[in-house]
Amino acid sequence: MIAKTFMGLESVLAKELVGLGASNVQIGRRMVSFTGDKEMMYRANFHLHTAIRILKPIKRFKASSADDVYEGVKSIDWSDYLDERQTFSVDSVVYSEDFRNSRFVTYRVKDAIVDQFIERGARRPNISVANPDLRLNIHISENNCTLSLDSSGESLHRRGYRQESVEAPLNEVLAAGMILMTGWKGDTDFIDPMCGSGTILIEAALIAQNMAPGIFRKEYAFERWHDFDRELLDEIYNDDSKEREFTHKIYGYDIDIKAVNTARMNVRAAGLTKCIEVECADFKDFVQPSEPAVMVCNPPYGERISTPNLLNTYRMIGDRLKHQFQGNEAWILSYRQECFEAIGLKPSLKVPLYNGSLECEFRKYAVFAGRLADFREKGGIVKTEEELKQMAEKHRFKQHREFNERLDAEKEDTPPYFGVDDNDEDDIRTFRFRSLERRSSNETAKRSGRERHRFTKGDGDSHAPQENRRGHERKPYGKNERRAFDRERADRRSSDRRDKFSDRRRMFGDE
Repeated sequence: MIAKTFMGLESVLAKELVGLGASNVQIGRRMVSFTGDKEMMYRANFHLHTAIRILKPIKRFKASSADDVYEGVKSIDWSDYLDERQTFSVDSVVYSEDFRNSRFVTYRVKDAIVDQFIERGARRPNISVANPDLRLNIHISENNCTLSLDSSGESLHRRGYRQESVEAPLNEVLAAGMILMTGWKGDTDFIDPMCGSGTILIEAALIAQNMAPGIFRKEYAFERWHDFDRELLDEIYNDDSKEREFTHKIYGYDIDIKAVNTARMNVRAAGLTKCIEVECADFKDFVQPSEPAVMVCNPPYGERISTPNLLNTYRMIGDRLKHQFQGNEAWILSYRQECFEAIGLKPSLKVPLYNGSLECEFRKYAVFAGRLADFREKGGIVKTEEELKQMAEKHRFKQHREFNERLDAEKEDTPPYFGVDDNDEDDIRTFRFRSLERRSSNETAKRSGRERHRFTKGDGDSHAPQENRRGHERKPYGKNERRAFDRERADRRSSDRRDKFSDRRRMFGDE
């Protein structure tokens, strides 16, 4: 089987599968393959915190054209999986030069299944994108095709506890992966000082109590399969023997009262109010907790969500951690290099992670009082042996990353941005980056033939580009009439220019 996940969470998912009892666990790109029986497939859907969906391959074959895909799919006896009264859908993922259009692959898979039913004299099954009885996934890499049954249906990150959301909420699978990366298992307090809708808080509570995220789920795709075993699923669902008691607290804070109310609503819907407390508070007022704690924070990046004086916000985060979180660990997810620099603390670990399409970093900070040398003399550990090995790994980060490229672009020498305070460095950087974009687009336009044509209209005399640009906007004539109009206008302007120079010569006595 194949468990799909987000980039950067593969190793975390592999550890989960090993703990679940899966065999032959192998890490791939945004996926982990494993073997197991039907019970393992059910448990993977029900228990895994960092899986998006679980696929069960039913056929692998070679294909170099759409017709090969059609024949490969048609060779399967689809009466074992589908009947004429059921609906199905097909999802295609294609990485091949031979297949330029993944949608066309989807159509050919659909045609092969439907044609088989028609040739047998049965009624053709219908397609349903929204709520199919059978979900299929075809993955093509070069000429290697894998056709799988999707056992999950709706993405597993949709736990079922979220009642309302705030702007740009953190994905549940990513939140759970971040918490598992910290190594926290509920042995201390847990803090999220910018909790938003409470996703990190709820995922932390599930991990602390070893509760399966599937307890909120209404349905899985495998429940509509011909070989579905309801008694087995009920047994898995009702088995709480491995759940544990959580004796500490999970605290969430946010400056936005609307976010606080949303988080409280979601916590209540998940039935976790006993271990989670959510309060309206500003991070700048954060004080040293009385008990040891781990902090996980997802502050604004200045992309989907921004805040006034973004860099000052990160400076404040670093100041609060340094003076009010001593002796504890903090983990911060962010997108921009200069934001991490503004924190002013040296990270113990950097982990590449994707939040949606944003290439982010998840950094660990071991916070201590005083100098680093004094902390180490007292036996303090900044980086564990495992973290040192991780940091020494090659190719952990892409060689050319947007994370760094954007910072380099903003360091270019560009005109200053007037009208802001000295502290608004983030606004200045934003202006510089946008001005670079404008400059680049203008230079590209000037090099294009269309732009050159604006300067050599009509009889070839040079014109002011502003005049020609107005003419292009009007476009009152057809192609030939347009040329005649430009020639007439150029002749008229040349005549006016000659008359003007004649007047000047007469004025100064040259004529």
